Amino acid sequence: MIHKAIYALYPEAKSTHNNKAYDALGVEIPIDMELVNSWVDPDAYKQKRVAEYPSIGEQLDALFHAGVFPSDMAAQIQAIKDKYPKV
Repeated sequence: MIHKAIYALYPEAKSTHNNKAYDALGVEIPIDMELVNSWVDPDAYKQKRVAEYPSIGEQLDALFHAGVFPSDMAAQIQAIKDKYPKV
């Protein structure tokens, strides 16, 4: 997470090592660790959502059973379900 914060806050940073940042020439970039430690990842919600969403398969199956798919897609799905029934 620290590396992601450094790259977000210091766009000139091209590499990091041991909580230090370096530019394209390998010159160390002075960083404010207080700023880095207080950075909030604007994409953090994505991982939280992914962890709690039902799987894509479960979502698609729910849509199929709700009758949301066009008839040709529903027929393809039903053919596969018929070919491999639940035991």
